[in-house]
Amino acid sequence: MGPNTDGPPPLRKMILPALFVGGLFYVTFTRTPEPPQQIVIQGEALGTTWTVKSSEPASAESEQAIRTVVVDALQLVDEQMSTYRSDSDLMKFNAATGADGFEVPEQLGEVLAEALVVSSASRGAFDVTIGPAVRAWGFGPDKTRTPPSGEVLEALSVHVGSDKLRLDGNQVHKAHPALEIDLSAIAKGYAVDLIAERLAADGRANLMVEVGGEIVARGSNPAGQPWRLGIETPTSEGREVLKVVSLNDAAMATSGDYRNYYEVDGKRVSHLIDPRSMRPIEHNLASVTVVHPRCSTADAWATALSVLGEDEGFSLAEAQGLQAFFIVRDSDGSFSSKSTMSFKSLEQ
Repeated sequence: MGPNTDGPPPLRKMILPALFVGGLFYVTFTRTPEPPQQIVIQGEALGTTWTVKSSEPASAESEQAIRTVVVDALQLVDEQMSTYRSDSDLMKFNAATGADGFEVPEQLGEVLAEALVVSSASRGAFDVTIGPAVRAWGFGPDKTRTPPSGEVLEALSVHVGSDKLRLDGNQVHKAHPALEIDLSAIAKGYAVDLIAERLAADGRANLMVEVGGEIVARGSNPAGQPWRLGIETPTSEGREVLKVVSLNDAAMATSGDYRNYYEVDGKRVSHLIDPRSMRPIEHNLASVTVVHPRCSTADAWATALSVLGEDEGFSLAEAQGLQAFFIVRDSDGSFSSKSTMSFKSLEQ
């Protein structure tokens, strides 16, 4: 996720950092005529765009009710989990240096708990404390494209690592005062879940929610069918759908690295930093799409599998029973793909 340094307005301040995005979302809605009765509303927040589609008949009252739910949910996520506003709960924790636990709100505690679960299950490939290493490699706000020395990385390793973070209920403890957290690889997914849950609580059973490419689909589309969504070929030249999937009561998230990188002496330096080595990935995996009941989980696992690569990541996805779709960049510039066994049921 590449940070935007243009000074976004308040609701856009949680810009997604370089480790996790950077134009990574290859999910696009398959282009079919919009049924006249479908509600479609859009907006901007968290440094990206959002869209909600509902299969109910369109009305000004329904559209306003949906928009209010969406804006309130995104405001909550921004206030608790933003790294671009000093008054967010997350940034208050990052600024704290004491040894005592720091109490966080319920929703932030939920996200941290899930992040630690995925970190453990992914063998450290997902790590919400990796931000300092991302910046050291030149993917922070100043965009200094100079690889760090081994000494710099070694110094950073003292306060980087999910093993230095402990959660006891809503009390968060850091083993080193300089440890900091960035939830950009999971917070957008959580925002999608939160919106979908609140809309469902209002009785809206047939809807699709998307924030920055992370998606939850519930019920059916206006035609009474599962929501059909496309996964794009990870190329900056045009937009081409490589795979179409059907989603019903499921979430989908995609991560990859094809846009956010720089070159040093002809060698590609990816924004995706492996937390285990503190160095950019060097494999040929271009993108990973994960389907899961929760979007926050799909979001975190898509990042973890992208870090692990086409071999280690695919093996772990199979072992975890994940519905995952891998797109690999071949040596001739073309792309190949492979799906886990559980993902195949979604393919069209």
